[in-house]
Amino acid sequence: MTVLELPRRISPGKALQDGLTLAWRGVLKIRKNPEQLADVTLQPILFLLMFGYLFGGAIAGSTSAYLQVLVPGLMVQNTVFASMATGTSLNTDVTKGVFDRFRSMPIARSAPLIGAVVSDVVRYAVALAVLLVAGTVMGYRLHTDPGSLVVGVALMLLAGLCFCWIAVFVGMLMRSPGAVQGVMVAVMMPITFGSNVFVPSDTMPDWLRAWSDVSPVSLLTEAMRGLLNGGQVAGPLLGALAWMAGIVAVFFPLAMRAYRRRVA
Repeated sequence: MTVLELPRRISPGKALQDGLTLAWRGVLKIRKNPEQLADVTLQPILFLLMFGYLFGGAIAGSTSAYLQVLVPGLMVQNTVFASMATGTSLNTDVTKGVFDRFRSMPIARSAPLIGAVVSDVVRYAVALAVLLVAGTVMGYRLHTDPGSLVVGVALMLLAGLCFCWIAVFVGMLMRSPGAVQGVMVAVMMPITFGSNVFVPSDTMPDWLRAWSDVSPVSLLTEAMRGLLNGGQVAGPLLGALAWMAGIVAVFFPLAMRAYRRRVA
């Protein structure tokens, strides 16, 4: 009788391949259950309608004028919100025993986490597409060029891949999917609303303005407004990239450590 021995050490290339394979599993789950995209299709439209029509006149004088600053900001906010689902999905797989099956397979330990993160690119892309189409219908117009729009979308996809490691970490710590969602909302809501997505930072109290000026959400929003509407890009973009690199540097190892403890 031949006994199959699992490799003790898996190369980075093989680990990446395993992660992409499981990412395709996540894409297939979305294709078979498209209702998983309900939040990233309805939420962008709701935020556009609610903030554009309710507050556009008070903040910018008209809905059309407010849309020019609101749409790039909502691209950031919706991407950050969409990243929260990664932790909930992973927690569901863990509590249902799916990861026990993964442990018995000759794949890298990081593959299930990497696969879940990469597959969520589909969610970010759908959220951005819905937001841009709805915004255009309501009156938003691109003031730069298609190339800048492509760069902006790529930046948002990269931001989603970075922010979702926070959700992965929380997902490995909490005992239930509901708890993951509650914690992530409590974390992400202040970060996104305490930024310049909806109102200029100079209208805020000094203590809040000090945070908003250096917030990763504010820096991403400034970069997106520069790319889509014209204006400064380099400064806020470098600051946002530094934040994103720091988030991955901190939360990727924390998520991996929590994952090993959870499935041990």
